[in-house]
Amino acid sequence: MKILHTSDWHVGKVLKGQSRVGEHRDALAQVVEVAQAESPDLVIVAGDLYDTAAPNPESTRLVTRALSALRRTGAQVVAIGGNHDNGPALDALRPWAEAAGVALRGSVRDNPTEHVIDGSTADGEAWRLVALPFLSQRYAVRAVEMYELTAAEAVQTYADHVGRVLGRLTEGFDEPDRVHLVTGHLTVVGARTGGGEREAHTVLNYAVPATVFPTGAHYVALGHLHRAQQVLGPCPIRYSGSPLAVDFGEEENRPSVTIVEVTARTAARVREIPITAAAPLRTVRGTLAELADLADTTAWLRVYVREAPRAGLREEVQDLLPRALEVRIDPEMLPSSGAAARAAQRAGRSPRELFGDYLQTRGQADDGVRELFDELFEEATK
Repeated sequence: MKILHTSDWHVGKVLKGQSRVGEHRDALAQVVEVAQAESPDLVIVAGDLYDTAAPNPESTRLVTRALSALRRTGAQVVAIGGNHDNGPALDALRPWAEAAGVALRGSVRDNPTEHVIDGSTADGEAWRLVALPFLSQRYAVRAVEMYELTAAEAVQTYADHVGRVLGRLTEGFDEPDRVHLVTGHLTVVGARTGGGEREAHTVLNYAVPATVFPTGAHYVALGHLHRAQQVLGPCPIRYSGSPLAVDFGEEENRPSVTIVEVTARTAARVREIPITAAAPLRTVRGTLAELADLADTTAWLRVYVREAPRAGLREEVQDLLPRALEVRIDPEMLPSSGAAARAAQRAGRSPRELFGDYLQTRGQADDGVRELFDELFEEATK
């Protein structure tokens, strides 16, 4: 059978105030094009369909249309909830999903059979997929245990709980004539973060060892970490990564989807297909003259300006580089923090005097900045 593995769409992402809905539309359209060209038997979307638990209607339309389009390629489609998704809200879409032929699992249910999906390919290859949405500590660890255990034991308890859940769901993975698959949204010890993940859900409290997955699994399709990568473990374990760079920490990632070919008796063969529709993200440094060479770039930019601070510098950079979403002074151009530590005592001093002291500690002598402060202070205190 052939599988298309994708994850971490993060539809609805706003980057430094810039909506990326157009890029998401183009990137997901390219994912659909890959599915049309590859004709997979199964498409797995391993969580974080949305960037927020309260997506707007435009984001909901984009996700549901993308899932429907993937289903129309002839593939069976399974999607699970991630830590950014609202699991119960995804479960509320299940009537639509079932009518569209999409298996949608937003949150963990009490009935384990809800998370075991059986199917077969057109050629008769039987498969079973265990679909485990994101599982928070609140649901994975009983409150009384959290109060009584040390931090290290609490981590072990979460990992053990995930292991027990997967052990229960994969009990039938010893059958020889079926492809056994797992999809989940979690952090595996030893995997590398992509740079834009939610830190609270990637730290050690949420990390599980690769040994939670059974040796009988032919392929484990993971989401949550945005960097495409293979993880060492008792079976083939892989993150597909995001189809676009979600934040500037991911500018070196290579957005892609993963294609997997496997049978019940042969090992999984994996290859990446790049997704290039979204604009890349870049961090650049330089003086205004040096930055002028980037005026025609199609990338979204984070800019560190190698100029002394002055009023209007940000606007000059953004006039020069309309795709600059974040503009900062290069830290090397700022005085050492020791000067700030030796600032004058504040008692009895006016806001204008204090601001003047601050400007001196930053090496700022532009009168325009002081005048702008006076105007803003007067406006704010009317």
